[in-house]
Amino acid sequence: MSPFLVVAMLSLMLGMQAVTTDLYLPALPALTQGFGAQMSQAQLTLTAMLLSFGVSQMAWGPLSDRWGRRPVLLVGVWAYTLTALGCTLAPSIDTLIVMRCLQGVAMGAVVMCARAIVRDLYAPTEGARAMSKALTGLGIIACTSAPLGGVLAQQLGWRAVLSFLVAYGLATALLVQTRFRESIPQKNPGALQVRVLLQTWLTILRHPSFRAFALLSMGAFGALFSFLASSSFVYIQVLGLSKIAYGFVLFTISLAYILGTLLCRRLLLRLGIRQTIRVGASLSLTGGILVAVMAYSDVISVPSLLGPFYLIMIAHGIHQPIGQSGAVGPFPQAAGAASALSGFLMTVVAFAIGSWLGWRLDGTVFPLVEALLFWSLWIAAVGWTLVQRHGEPQRELQGEPRGQS
Repeated sequence: MSPFLVVAMLSLMLGMQAVTTDLYLPALPALTQGFGAQMSQAQLTLTAMLLSFGVSQMAWGPLSDRWGRRPVLLVGVWAYTLTALGCTLAPSIDTLIVMRCLQGVAMGAVVMCARAIVRDLYAPTEGARAMSKALTGLGIIACTSAPLGGVLAQQLGWRAVLSFLVAYGLATALLVQTRFRESIPQKNPGALQVRVLLQTWLTILRHPSFRAFALLSMGAFGALFSFLASSSFVYIQVLGLSKIAYGFVLFTISLAYILGTLLCRRLLLRLGIRQTIRVGASLSLTGGILVAVMAYSDVISVPSLLGPFYLIMIAHGIHQPIGQSGAVGPFPQAAGAASALSGFLMTVVAFAIGSWLGWRLDGTVFPLVEALLFWSLWIAAVGWTLVQRHGEPQRELQGEPRGQS
């Protein structure tokens, strides 16, 4: 596989999570009204999907360490396509929740493998740069998804939005089926033994670098998901934007994220991992404080909420590549298990904050503001302490892919 093909496939795999949420968000209020559902039920189509996405990775990770990335990927991408079709045809909100859960399980296999593939092919520092390239591609996918979701929801209805996920899943499945070559250097025959698996997870959790980067990724993803889970209601129902205008808001946020991934690569070359995270944490904290100051000063508008969030999203483009690659970096022989555990922890946080938002949303902007302030403080605390102590990877061969490339 050429380096360009690797990055392209990683972008599609990682982008599956973004397109499954970003494309869907502009349709969420219309979907709620169409089914005559409560807001909490509509939120469950997101939070339940993400919980199943996180929990499933705990099984997919060891399976991919034992049998390889390719078979797990193929199961994931084809199952995602079928469940996307089931979501499109769902006759009720309850059926849609079930199908979104199954979609999350399938998506867990794809995204988990993408993170593990980076560790298969690259040493930790190079992996952060490769991940940032793939996440730039994810940002481009998110840029396209957001306005497209708004247009489809406005012109053709929410089922058209879900049908697009069928096409995305099919395109990704065909590419993986025809072009992906196994990336794992050596399969682990003991990966599924219960004793070995428990010992592996315990070893991963005890590693200070894993804890530092996993907590960083959890905070960054928590901030993003807080916005995704509540922004459609805040911007459309509270601030009065149209679905198309809201799609454009998501588009600009994706641009800020892309800028962050580009900045990440530059900062890594000049400053290294620790100082790069220090810069990102400063941006996150500034954005979280500014959005709170604006809201509690009664300066409530689209620009006053959106401007500070751009800083958080630029920082997100720094934290996620480093956090995701750093969490699996110390474990070349158990990259699947480490990727799964990191993904599981991120998703548990997302489920918790999504459930809280579903209960807390009250027709004002303050639930979103409170969540963003909380996560910005979390990110700053982790980025300025744990990452500074444990943020440099162990010395390994740099610059060359591991295994076939």
